Amino acid sequence: MTDHLPALPENWDRCLAVAAHPDDIEYGTASAVARWTAQGKQVTYLLATRGEAGIDGLHPDEAAPLREAEERAGAREVGVDIVDFLDHRDGVVEYGNELRRDIVRVIRKYKPEIIVSGAFSVKMSAGMANQADHRVVGLATLDAARDAGNRWIFPELVDEGLEPWGGVRFVAYAGAERPTHGVDVTGEPLRKGILSLAAHDEYTKGLGVRGPEPGPFLTWMAQQSGKALGVEAAVLFDVFALTFDGPPPWVA
Repeated sequence: MTDHLPALPENWDRCLAVAAHPDDIEYGTASAVARWTAQGKQVTYLLATRGEAGIDGLHPDEAAPLREAEERAGAREVGVDIVDFLDHRDGVVEYGNELRRDIVRVIRKYKPEIIVSGAFSVKMSAGMANQADHRVVGLATLDAARDAGNRWIFPELVDEGLEPWGGVRFVAYAGAERPTHGVDVTGEPLRKGILSLAAHDEYTKGLGVRGPEPGPFLTWMAQQSGKALGVEAAVLFDVFALTFDGPPPWVA
């Protein structure tokens, strides 16, 4: 008998997806988002940068609005209406109190019960080396998830009218080298996830080399991940629990 990973818990209503760049969420996680929004859950996107350094042949002042527009278009494909940007500098995002505070501000504003982001390890799944901005934003997100519940960390946010929010139950990371949970995205969620990535067409063309086609590439990724969950197609996550009141939320 094959042991499969457990399914990510879905007994929640609000999720915040945090990423470094436009298109980061679309490489897999967006398919899970499509499943969740179809269930009536609220998912909000937060991007640390506008991806302005992503196209060699296009000045950042021109690339930023193009990539922002594509991110918003991709988000709509999976049922996400709210997409916020922090305006940290693409390519050289720095870990520190400023980034943590900016993420805490958004957590307190939207009050998510779970947060999804990209892996902050040096090595990702399939042995891929992780990009610097991804590592920085992923770790800052984990720290901010806990900071958000402490009124004495960044007390200036209380002065802004943002009371502490300690309701984040766990943070789940896509692209992790050793995932612990999965989400079944077979069928319509995967189809919508593909449309979400396809919305980044101008960015992909601007790379100078044609990247993988969204449909075949995301389908292959999801099918490979599906084996670990025992389904046709899946997105896998490494889950970090933040609650200490009894067993983790995915334990019956």
